[in-house]
Amino acid sequence: MTFGVGPAIFSSKMKELLEAYYPPYSGIIAQIIISRYYTLAIVCAIIAIIHLLAEQLYFGRAPQKRWLSLLLGMLVLILLGNYWLQPKLNRLHTNRYAVNAPVQVRAAAADSFAVWHRISQMGNLLVLGGLGFYLLRVGNSPDSTRFIGSGKFHS
Repeated sequence: MTFGVGPAIFSSKMKELLEAYYPPYSGIIAQIIISRYYTLAIVCAIIAIIHLLAEQLYFGRAPQKRWLSLLLGMLVLILLGNYWLQPKLNRLHTNRYAVNAPVQVRAAAADSFAVWHRISQMGNLLVLGGLGFYLLRVGNSPDSTRFIGSGKFHS
């Protein structure tokens, strides 16, 4: 979303397509896609947590607290973004482009939207960084299995 879809929504081709409706409608398009993005992120975070807990059964030991904390922290950021930050950004976007609103209200909404959008992007980058660390952990897991090979036993 951050590096592919987002820039496409606000590209010059989209500006040509939407013409006079570009700023408000491109934002609405982004809001629709972001809501789906958050749904996918929530599902993936829950699957990652289930995967980590399933490793407990396979390896026979509790998951490391740092990885569980990382996944839970990412899930909390995603939930905050979906249920608190996105509705706030949607309201500010609506006020920013409201035709019947006074100029001062639209300007204040535009300024507030810019600040909250930057905060949203920072949270998104934090989640992407956490995802990178977790991907490295899953791809290069030094954990051994709970089963002992037959070469360990001597008669």
